[in-house]
Amino acid sequence: MAYKTTYPFTGEVLQQYDNATDKDLEQALTIGHKLYKTWRDEPVSDRAKQLQQIANLMKERKDDLAKAMTYDMGKLLTEAQGEVDLCVSIVEYYAKNGEKFMESVPVESPAGRAYYAKQATGVIVAVEPWNFPLYQVVRVFAPNFVVGNPMILKHASICPTSAQMFADLVIDAGGPKGALSNLFISYDLVAKAIHDPRVAGVCLTGSERGGASVAKEAGDALKKSTLELGGNDAFIVLDDADFDEVKKVSPGARLYNAGQVCTSSKRFIVMADKFDEFVDNLKEAFSSAKIGDPMDPETVVAPLSSKSAQEKLQKQVDSAIEGGATLVYGNESIDSKGFFFQPTILTDIDKDNPVYNQEMFGPVAVVYKVNSEQEAIDLANDSSYGLGNTIFSANREHAQQVAEKIETGMSFINSGWASLPELPFGGVKNSGYGRELSELGLDAFVNQHLVFEPAN
Repeated sequence: MAYKTTYPFTGEVLQQYDNATDKDLEQALTIGHKLYKTWRDEPVSDRAKQLQQIANLMKERKDDLAKAMTYDMGKLLTEAQGEVDLCVSIVEYYAKNGEKFMESVPVESPAGRAYYAKQATGVIVAVEPWNFPLYQVVRVFAPNFVVGNPMILKHASICPTSAQMFADLVIDAGGPKGALSNLFISYDLVAKAIHDPRVAGVCLTGSERGGASVAKEAGDALKKSTLELGGNDAFIVLDDADFDEVKKVSPGARLYNAGQVCTSSKRFIVMADKFDEFVDNLKEAFSSAKIGDPMDPETVVAPLSSKSAQEKLQKQVDSAIEGGATLVYGNESIDSKGFFFQPTILTDIDKDNPVYNQEMFGPVAVVYKVNSEQEAIDLANDSSYGLGNTIFSANREHAQQVAEKIETGMSFINSGWASLPELPFGGVKNSGYGRELSELGLDAFVNQHLVFEPAN
């Protein structure tokens, strides 16, 4: 696979990188394993201080990091800057809470004294996607750094500049060599790394196919894995929702990052009496959203990440319409060298439509009309995915009750979606398993080492 930065706004190749070799992987494994052994004898507080230094340097290099992401995968510069801010907060969260999270946990037992110590397990392999080039890395790097698990990163081939820039920053901030080894490796070398005895686990965010492949390798090697594999999130508008708030939030819930968000709302489920008004509002917002230069702060919709992403989404929309969907708005070509996709609204997608159970990764909203709350719940659950979900209701307790009936890993009340350091992130069903962020994310690759002394 070729690692190169192709600016999605112009289609121009800005930078290319040589693939890493077996020798590069062996060196990273050797250095990483040595660091793991060293870190086992050092206090968590030392790594927490180093993490804060990394956060400080991220603040100083915010604009450079943001521009690298925009050039790599086309996101709005304003969104990229916000991504850096979020990543700083994640790094600072683990710098502040790492010692507390790593404290031994007492276990009550009538048979004696017991506790479990939290310990590092070894080198972790991270396979990460392109849609959030920094955030996807930081949310696994920061907790594992403070735990004492060095990381080998295989980032998406279209965002190598972002990956290398952050790996260099870790070193420049005083992080030890091997803490984050960014390698431009093939999937064959990923498999080789997973099977290496110095590797303790693997985390992946990506497609179902990629997740299945990595999980199979991890299973064969008896290594722990965590997977986040996308979603087809529902946005449910209940009868008692504040509809003015719904109309304000819903467009951005789909258009942010040009719709290339695993947890963005993709299936809007609206009661029949509000359906037409909802669709009209969405159409107005989509039609007025400025499409263009991602460096322009006035732009709302940036290009998709690549030509292949644009082509895949077009095939899905065409397939949906051929399968009986109604095109309410969009699906017109944009005269540009960039990989743009016009915001599009589809309705009347039934279970026989080929895209009914597909994730469309781009600015395409599917709106469903339902006649009851139970119908909305059933429709939301009729998916092989289970990542996130939104409930709009003026009654908090009612919203929470409905949320808990949805087969998903995360539910957001009166909000499109959110990501914060203290909130666990992850899904169920084909959206994967395991959690990132919060204390749960820190525990993902921790040895919970029982120490027990029987009573006399």
